[in-house]
Amino acid sequence: MTTTLHRPPSLAVERDAAPIPLSRLTRVELRKLVDTRAGFWLAASVGVISAIVVIAMLIADRQSLGHLNFIEFFAMMNIPISTILPVMAILLVTSEWSQRNALTTFTMEPRRERILLAKLGVALIAGITAVVVSLTFGAVANVVAGLIYGDPAGSWEFTAAALINSFTLQMLWLLVGFGFAALILNTPGAIVAYFALPTAMSLLSELVPWFKNNLAGWVDLTTTSVPFQSGDWAAGGEWSRLTVSAVIWVAIPLTLGVMRVLHTEVK
Repeated sequence: MTTTLHRPPSLAVERDAAPIPLSRLTRVELRKLVDTRAGFWLAASVGVISAIVVIAMLIADRQSLGHLNFIEFFAMMNIPISTILPVMAILLVTSEWSQRNALTTFTMEPRRERILLAKLGVALIAGITAVVVSLTFGAVANVVAGLIYGDPAGSWEFTAAALINSFTLQMLWLLVGFGFAALILNTPGAIVAYFALPTAMSLLSELVPWFKNNLAGWVDLTTTSVPFQSGDWAAGGEWSRLTVSAVIWVAIPLTLGVMRVLHTEVK
């Protein structure tokens, strides 16, 4: 008597089922970014803090007789957003592990690399949105300043370098937070690492002259990003220094973090 082995129907369904589209995963991750209470208030605080900065700059501009222009307002708008955006990226990565929802997520989509790719896509969207928000608030502030000081046209001087520099820095610091989050997989730990480690590096640069003169210009991301905070094109050497520091602060933590997410046991 011959026994024929048949593949269980459940396995056949699992193998033949179509994968969840990456676009749908991205939409889900984008919704997660603002669905939680912490994420919602962080997103809302971007608008609130930006409005406060605009008011403060307009008051300061009154003392300087209205000499601020669009590019200066835009640059100042980037400061609060560049602080909040990486924290949102950290919450996007760590919330599932801190709240133990990772098991549900990876059950629905076992290929963890697709989840990470969707999260990175959301980070890119958030970075672009941050630049657009900075442009919007900067334009509003410039219009108001022009009306207050009798020059409705205002000063709209702006350069492509300012836009590219802003986007580069926003994405770099966002990816620093993303990498620390993937590497640590704990919200408080990742936030502390994001704020403490660059600060410690800057303090080391100030306290140790040898480090400041020889290494800080290559390994300290805060130092290498300074030339990109202006509206002028950075020189080739400045891009080289930024690239080296980005490898240390972005590429290495992000690579190790991705490896950890892909292989860590979900409990």
